[in-house]
Amino acid sequence: MDHFALLGQPRQPWLEAAALKAAFLERSARLHPDRLQAAGEQEREAATGRFAELNAAYHCLREPKERLLHLLELELGAPPASVQSVPPETLDLCMETGRICRQAGPFLAARAKAASPLLAAQWLEQGVEWTGRLQALREQVQLRREKLLAELQAMNAAWQSAPPPASLARVAALPLGRLEEIGRTLGYLARCEGQIQERLALLSF
Repeated sequence: MDHFALLGQPRQPWLEAAALKAAFLERSARLHPDRLQAAGEQEREAATGRFAELNAAYHCLREPKERLLHLLELELGAPPASVQSVPPETLDLCMETGRICRQAGPFLAARAKAASPLLAAQWLEQGVEWTGRLQALREQVQLRREKLLAELQAMNAAWQSAPPPASLARVAALPLGRLEEIGRTLGYLARCEGQIQERLALLSF
């Protein structure tokens, strides 16, 4: 299924979030099963299926990593090969994230055992320090992500000038290798941000 076509969006790496959401809301309002309460059971079931497809399409296209994987599958005719390699700069950032998150573990465990307000207060300064380190690391992750999203936006030009989908020359004209690398990198960055956010949430208690 082509999620881009289902939501009336151009098949390209970057989509405007507001336009995508507006398209989803307009279509979901027309196809919502609640509008067919007086219809027959088969018609209601079909409407429920169409509404579920719209939801799936929207959730796929609004997430950059999922959108790129879907776009690659449409262009290649099959899911992209599973590749585990990571760009060196992203690998360094992931390793740094893992190291700092692991180092914060013993502090969080010791602070959790503080039995009195006085003992808990002694950990406050260290907690502020750990929070600062993790926030700085999260900013690095977010900056890397923003750069990749900006690159995706610039890549739209390649899709806009490429031969039509039915053309044999289309795949050769598109930077699919780089698109796959960006999608993979976004996945690693999302995992990094998840780890950092988990530690920050524990530090906020």
